[in-house]
Amino acid sequence: MLNATILPAIRDLKDLDKVVQTKFEYIVLLNTHIGQLKSLVKMLHDHDKKVLLHADLVQGLKNDEYAAQFLCRDIRPEGLVSTRKSVLLTAKKAKLLTVQRLFLLDSLALESSYNMVETIQPDCIEVLPGIMPHIIKEIYEKTNTPVIAGGLIRTEKEVKAAIKAGAAAVTTSKKTLWEATF
Repeated sequence: MLNATILPAIRDLKDLDKVVQTKFEYIVLLNTHIGQLKSLVKMLHDHDKKVLLHADLVQGLKNDEYAAQFLCRDIRPEGLVSTRKSVLLTAKKAKLLTVQRLFLLDSLALESSYNMVETIQPDCIEVLPGIMPHIIKEIYEKTNTPVIAGGLIRTEKEVKAAIKAGAAAVTTSKKTLWEATF
């Protein structure tokens, strides 16, 4: 499904010009405005990029089932990233890739995340922060779902540690890591 070690995460729209010139198939689109979405996704599609849209970070759009329906039907990314059950279940119904984002603050958050993963059965799980190789390994072994490591990954060493622990990919907005070869 995601056949790349790095998934560039676009936080700043100035980075779009750079990312469209890369070899990456999938791009994670963060921090967008509802008024820009259609043209941004079209531009990325025109450059043969597949878009994983972080639904929770679309400014001007509520994070609910209706917003997810709008994104699936009108914006048409290849997948949605979200922490919200209703958004991910709506994306699954629309046959989009689903990436469940987990913020792991403590063991209670980890346990409740397992319950949510079991209910949603996403295509991938994004674990934040992604600098916890032993947790990446545990989540993959417990869920048998591809894990994407994200958040606070700043070095090639950290990328390699996440991949070695079983992460299928690493999301990063750090452009120097986009250019690294793994």
